Amino acid sequence: MIVIMAGLPGTGKTTVARALAQRLPGAVLDKDAIRAALFQPAHVEYSLAQDDFCQEIMLQTAAYLLAKDAELHVLLDGRTFSRRYQRERVIEFCMQVGSTSATLECVCAEQTALRRLAEAVAQNTHPAANRTPELYRQIRKAWEPIDHPKLVLDTDANLDSCVDGALRYLIDRTGDVNTHNA
Repeated sequence: MIVIMAGLPGTGKTTVARALAQRLPGAVLDKDAIRAALFQPAHVEYSLAQDDFCQEIMLQTAAYLLAKDAELHVLLDGRTFSRRYQRERVIEFCMQVGSTSATLECVCAEQTALRRLAEAVAQNTHPAANRTPELYRQIRKAWEPIDHPKLVLDTDANLDSCVDGALRYLIDRTGDVNTHNA
């Protein structure tokens, strides 16, 4: 299964994805880490074209991993999936490779997201240098609603309850999930 981790910057997608990967047979593919591995700093662009390119690398990697282990849950992280075409590309790809997909949309109060972004900048803990309050507001303004089935996770809540809810949703989507009680 390929899991789309959707949500505005700072809404907790990475935190939830990493926690889920610990409980599932899961692997997190982080677009920002992939971009940093592929492009030297002088060639990093925070553009849709480069993000789309990195998403294609993520999808090819997901297909490779799923061919080796069909029980794996590949969590696509590091992209907001704010545009419909980005999500539709994942769903279309899943159909092409015979996989299922699920969408988890992380949300939280704006003040929470902005605080998280400020903390990440202050601590230099995120590979994407463009994660700012301005980016948050730009993406929020241009956000295209998610039309297909999804689970909305309010990440202002306890992480364990978010992960438990996501696990239940994924079980409902697949009928069976082998989870690790970590």
